[in-house]
Amino acid sequence: MPPNLINFEMLNFTKMNGAGNDFVIIDNLNLNYNFEKNEIESLCDRHRGIGADGFMAVEPAQSQGDYRMRYYNSDGNEAEMCGNGARCFARFVYNLMDQKSVTIKIETAAGIVIAEILDHEVQIMLSNPFDLKLNIPIEINEQAELVHFINTGVPHAVLLVDELDSINIKKTGSTIRHHSAFSPEGTNVNFQKMESLDTLTIRTYERGVEDETLACGTGMVANALIHEKLNNINPPVFVNVKGGDTLKVSWDKEKDSFKNVTLTGPAEIVFEGKINV
Repeated sequence: MPPNLINFEMLNFTKMNGAGNDFVIIDNLNLNYNFEKNEIESLCDRHRGIGADGFMAVEPAQSQGDYRMRYYNSDGNEAEMCGNGARCFARFVYNLMDQKSVTIKIETAAGIVIAEILDHEVQIMLSNPFDLKLNIPIEINEQAELVHFINTGVPHAVLLVDELDSINIKKTGSTIRHHSAFSPEGTNVNFQKMESLDTLTIRTYERGVEDETLACGTGMVANALIHEKLNNINPPVFVNVKGGDTLKVSWDKEKDSFKNVTLTGPAEIVFEGKINV
């Protein structure tokens, strides 16, 4: 068992799922908990813990938001934010509210994310993407390739492919994730197949999970925006993910920049429980 956290024996948690991307989330509005890297790893362990792609804590807002979202990958390292996580976070805090508001301002390390609670889905408006780079030449498995890059809250590389089933996502994704072109922070890696001008199918290798996940929200957004840059299409773009869901990405263009970027999709409570910590 991981060491005790502030002498608490039991931790109340909620397990949530956003398009197959799963999370452990806790209410830490009283700041009772201070998690160490190994403790988060243990909670996210699928064999000895609850099991999740990431861990989130709800904390009081520090400046402009309604709540602060602390997000950690399953390796225990804190990350800037997570798109699917932000939708789940919004659904979770909506259920905490005494006075319900369908619009929630979430503070993240990547900036303010504005969430809107819909009937069966949650829409989030992300902070403005930046650092767009197209046609970066790199060598992958002794073969020259061109990859594209954009930061949609976290860094994402995108490789265009004709088919997805035969790709070794873990091996090739790890190679790109650790490539010197993206050092020292590394990058998430997406493999994109265009189904039509308004529909993509993607698979994603997530930094911090160090494997393929069933979905990645910021990755869906990155793929849609790069698709727009390469093909000059109009929003929305629908993105199919490994978990079987299809999510919607929309945006406004202002000269060469993207504004008001939104991601709409599911955010579901799987179960609630207590775990010894």
